[in-house]
Amino acid sequence: MKIALPDETGRKSDYRLTGKPLVLASLPPHPARIVYSAAHVVADPFSAAAPSGQPAIDWEKTMAFRHYLAGMGLGIAEAMDTAQRGMGLDWSRSLELIRRTRSELPDALVGNGCGTDHLDLYQVSTVDEVIRGYMLQAEAIQALGGRLILMASRALARVANGPADYKRVYREVLTNCDQPVILHWLGEMFDPMLEGYWGSQDFDAALETVLSIIGENRNRVDGIKISLLDKDKEIRLRRRLPAGVHMYTGDDFNYPELIQGDDQGFSHALLGIFDPIAVAAVTAVRQLGEGNVAGFRATLDPTVPLARRIFRAPTQYYKTGVVFLAWLNGFQDHFIMLNGAQSMRPLPDFVEIFRLADGCGLLRDPELAVTRMKTLLALYGASDA
Repeated sequence: MKIALPDETGRKSDYRLTGKPLVLASLPPHPARIVYSAAHVVADPFSAAAPSGQPAIDWEKTMAFRHYLAGMGLGIAEAMDTAQRGMGLDWSRSLELIRRTRSELPDALVGNGCGTDHLDLYQVSTVDEVIRGYMLQAEAIQALGGRLILMASRALARVANGPADYKRVYREVLTNCDQPVILHWLGEMFDPMLEGYWGSQDFDAALETVLSIIGENRNRVDGIKISLLDKDKEIRLRRRLPAGVHMYTGDDFNYPELIQGDDQGFSHALLGIFDPIAVAAVTAVRQLGEGNVAGFRATLDPTVPLARRIFRAPTQYYKTGVVFLAWLNGFQDHFIMLNGAQSMRPLPDFVEIFRLADGCGLLRDPELAVTRMKTLLALYGASDA
């Protein structure tokens, strides 16, 4: 099977598909690693709402994708950055998403994004307002029986005067959580408004603040997800975590090495890239649990160039590549996103993502993928005609 793909000058050349689609697999009851996929949402393309207005969600397709993930034994990181939280998905729809997932998948492993994104960022002026903001969402999620992933707060980054404010906020919020939570350290490459989080732009200083917060609240912290796209920084934090506190890699560039680990420990996974490469992630973690480290790396390493392309700078627009692959693979019938985010990557990105996904067996129906790629090319004036 072949398709004519354009380069960056518009010149087309034939590309022959070579990938063999990976076979659907599932994780065993007690996998070698805890694995969460941060799942995207499917927009309603027929809504009359403006893309910049209230988000319109296709709930049927959105929930069907979550059933697909849970059916493979994957955990779901719900209403997180990959779901366009704060970039199209507002708090009210986030809570509805959390409620539906809890209702439809009561036995699945699910962590739910808890933040302060309902606050008017430019009206917040005190740390107390941030605490109340966190607690409003925490109480709403916990009322549904949901577990929390405590997301980084833009409002806190804006009003905090230093590490002491971060320690106070997390202390008060964690005290009111009914079960251990996952903390999230999200870097400014994902959200520029989080620059200087934890009260410092210096990593070493921020690291000490995080460790202090975890140490003070040890029994209320299940683990921490770190999303800095820097494996050395993750390993440094991982080696200093108290016993029993999990490291969840959020490094969409270096995840095979970090999940495999070393003689001093390993990372579990809570990754946006595990949405589009879910079948590879499941296959690899199964192999790891069987003691087949070479097979684990042989499955997962070829996906890294794809992940690096999807998550390239400006990284906050990685969701466009995630949803593009969901469309190519038939999980939704269109390539439309909340907030019109399908327009946030150029055509050469889609061309390269298509090639790379084929190369590592992640086009589950190559014929459908080719048909849909041709549809996209025609939209850009690059059809075969």
